[in-house]
Amino acid sequence: MKNNIVDIANLVGVSPATVSNALNGRKGVSEETKQKILKVAKEIGYNKDFNNNTQKSIRFVVYKKHGIVVSDTPFFASLIEGIENECRNLGYELLISHVYSGGHGQQEIVDIVDTEYANGLIVLATEMDPEDLIPFRNVSVPVVLLDSYFRGENFDCVLINNMDGSFKATKYLVENGHTRIGYLHSSVYINNFHYRKIGFWDALADSNLQFDPAMEFGLEPTMEGAYRDMKAILERNSVNLPTAFFADNDIIAFGAMRALKEKGLKIPQDLSIVGFDDMPFCEITSPRLTTIKVFKQDIGSAAVLRLHQKINSKSDNITQKIEVNTELILRDSVLKLT
Repeated sequence: MKNNIVDIANLVGVSPATVSNALNGRKGVSEETKQKILKVAKEIGYNKDFNNNTQKSIRFVVYKKHGIVVSDTPFFASLIEGIENECRNLGYELLISHVYSGGHGQQEIVDIVDTEYANGLIVLATEMDPEDLIPFRNVSVPVVLLDSYFRGENFDCVLINNMDGSFKATKYLVENGHTRIGYLHSSVYINNFHYRKIGFWDALADSNLQFDPAMEFGLEPTMEGAYRDMKAILERNSVNLPTAFFADNDIIAFGAMRALKEKGLKIPQDLSIVGFDDMPFCEITSPRLTTIKVFKQDIGSAAVLRLHQKINSKSDNITQKIEVNTELILRDSVLKLT
């Protein structure tokens, strides 16, 4: 397997964006860090052609509104790996830029597009709202949004089939005899979580079950935050717990599981739980977490392939919404009641 910038980032202890900046001679990286990166790149045989100034390139713009959902997790590392591998296959250099909303966020985007040319942009839209798309509407190169969809916007997008994933997870709980199913939702809104909730509701309706709003709890989408919020919920004397929870993502599930176990509840004997993402931690939690697998590298690869089509077809006026399906991964966190 070819080494990539994620491998270099892990070895040096920096972000993939820092590696990208160092390898491409851009500002913002100290000389000491740059030399470490170049040394590691050489040692592992990273084969970027540093003398090729005419290589075509794709810029991956990581847009952070609050940075709570988009962070340095295995999920986003896998996305970047999928993007970089497909860029290599198609002969593109991958450039990575981080943009933070608020303040100079929109001007940063204009500066990146105007001064650092790329053949096309992939924009990580996980934390974006429709108004955040404004600077990208009039750029002169093709744009593909990654990990979100905005109705009425004229952008190609590649994302998870969120509704189908949460539908499968909830139906699995129903098939195992659970009728009182709660929802652990993120206290931070993003489009993905919105569509997961719709899939959850659809599964309950399809099973002729009513949803009890008293069994829906909002948790911060960080491991420590979810633990803290769930712990506070469990300290209420009036809390009404279901027999099972669906969680917006694995990180929320991990934090909630820790709080539930500290309260003396056994999983899955007292309460079942299903997550979403299939992060590596799912295999080492106790119990191992049943979850929805997201094919993260495939999503990144699909975004590059669609952008490549747009770059090479001047008459491509079709806007595509590409949803990558998910898979239910069965482990040990769900108890069969019937």
